[in-house]
Amino acid sequence: KTSLTYAGNQADIFSDAAIEEIHQYTNGTPRLINKVCTHCLMYGSQSGHRIIDDHMVKDVITGEFQ
Repeated sequence: KTSLTYAGNQADIFSDAAIEEIHQYTNGTPRLINKVCTHCLMYGSQSGHRIIDDHMVKDVITGEFQ
C-alpha cells in the first residue's frame, strides 16, 4: 500500500482478503511481498481488473511461484 500511495494512488487496489492471502504465502517477507504484488498488478492489468482479490492472488501464486 505504501508504494502505491507514493505512486499517487488514492484507492485500495488489493482487497482485504487478497492482503491476507499474500501475508499467508509470504510470511511477511518484504522481498517476496513485493514480488507477489508486482505479479498480481501485472495480472490484474492484463485481465482488466481494477481490484486484486484473493482469487487472483491464488492464481498468481499457483501459476508463478509453484
